[in-house]
Amino acid sequence: MKKILLSFAALCLVASVYSCRETEKKADDAAEDAVEEVMDEAEEEVEDAADSVKEAAEKAGDSLAEDVEGTEDDVKDDDADGMN
Repeated sequence: MKKILLSFAALCLVASVYSCRETEKKADDAAEDAVEEVMDEAEEEVEDAADSVKEAAEKAGDSLAEDVEGTEDDVKDDDADGMN
């Protein structure tokens, strides 16, 4: 009977060690997948932010160009009025 109990205990010990290794492997895989997902999402966020900044800069540049053109026209009109 003693041998049966010791054999059963040894079998349980082997099974628990194997189970822990599988659990550890699954946890590592899940952690790697989570890190990859977070990195992908962060990359997408950075790309979106960069696009937003680019669009804002283009709009600001267009607005500035329009203001400069308007100022040039005003200066030309003032010069033309001063000559008359």
